[in-house]
Amino acid sequence: MSPPLLPSSLENVVCVLPSYHGGATASELPLLRHREKAAEKTFGINIRPGGEASFVRTCFNGVNALSGVGILSIPYALSEGGWLSLAMLIVFAAACCYTGLLLQRCMDGGHHLQSYPDIGELAFGSSGRVTVSVFIYLELYLVCTGFLILEGDNLDKLFPNASLSLGKTKIEGKQLFTLLAGIAILPVSWLRSLGALAFVSFGGVLASVILIGCVFYAGAMDGVGFSERGRLFNPGGLPTSLGLYAFCYCGHAVFPTLLNSMKDRTKFPTVLSVCFLVCTLCYSSMAVIGYLMYGDDVESQVTLNLPIESWTSKIAIYTTLINPFTKYALMLSPMASAIEQRLPGGSQGLSRLLTRALLVGSTVAIAISVPLFGYLMALIGSFLSVVAALLLPCVCYLKIYGLSGQSKTESVAILGILVMGVLVGVTGTYSSLRQIAQQI
Repeated sequence: MSPPLLPSSLENVVCVLPSYHGGATASELPLLRHREKAAEKTFGINIRPGGEASFVRTCFNGVNALSGVGILSIPYALSEGGWLSLAMLIVFAAACCYTGLLLQRCMDGGHHLQSYPDIGELAFGSSGRVTVSVFIYLELYLVCTGFLILEGDNLDKLFPNASLSLGKTKIEGKQLFTLLAGIAILPVSWLRSLGALAFVSFGGVLASVILIGCVFYAGAMDGVGFSERGRLFNPGGLPTSLGLYAFCYCGHAVFPTLLNSMKDRTKFPTVLSVCFLVCTLCYSSMAVIGYLMYGDDVESQVTLNLPIESWTSKIAIYTTLINPFTKYALMLSPMASAIEQRLPGGSQGLSRLLTRALLVGSTVAIAISVPLFGYLMALIGSFLSVVAALLLPCVCYLKIYGLSGQSKTESVAILGILVMGVLVGVTGTYSSLRQIAQQI
């Protein structure tokens, strides 16, 4: 049976929809959106491919994307900037939530847009796609490195004075555990399908709640108390503090995926609001609790301050160890796949194994050479997260839609975010690189 003929007006809609990623240009966008909406209204169809994720599931996925190892360093961030810097956490949450909405508006430009790099290509062509991809993959790479540093630090706290002799070479402490973590992670990175790791969305949210509960219990029941006053404001540590705050909200790379996975895309703004509200409550609670407990002596990972003899401290540390271990493979996969697509052997056989082994090995080498979790996370936040979460969404949105078509309030908001992003990015990146250089 031959397929039914489309009404002529619907044929006109279909013919202008690009069949490849990044196919529409900015000048074609108004016509494209108008015809898509006309088809949906007139013929009762949905031009954009719909997903199957419910509102609740998308919220879990979004909270998991935003909540991660940043919750461990948030008390340290507060200690670096002082109590007044906590207001900037709220500012970053509001700004990043708004730029998430800007990404949705860009995604609504056509059904062909499926990812963050697609938005970059729509705005600036192939150079935009490359720029967005570089920032996303570099951010993922350094976060994987941070995972290994975290594993080494916390395992060293659980098993102090551990060492291993290989001939005349002796490896001990954090370096030993970082190396062992890399070896343990390597086989997982070779898996062809990471679908079995999809449960981390709920697990990641649960892990954050467990960590907050364990730290609070240590303060309330294990004799630590909440008596530290801390500093009201510390200008010298503010760049590091702001970089860590920015790192806490670096989930924009997955927002387009979450949007496309939803059954009802119109609920995405509500999803963003729920995710940022929940994560901000978790981050601010951990920051206040940890800073009241340890003051300016709080470590870059608050779990390193916990009394090791306490059972709740051990739960917190083991939870910290399991969560990044699972997420490492998920974050490495997109970067590894992008490299494999450009190799002669592709993702087959020895080529695939060597690519992922080299990526894991290089992150291990950097983690051993620069075992500075707090400063590395501040660098990621100041440079990569600020660009990916604040600057690029605004720049791409302005390129596609222009500033003249926006309300005065929106124009001020976008320009304010751009100015804030540049200031935080420049000062935070300089401060983080200087501190890393001093510690090496």
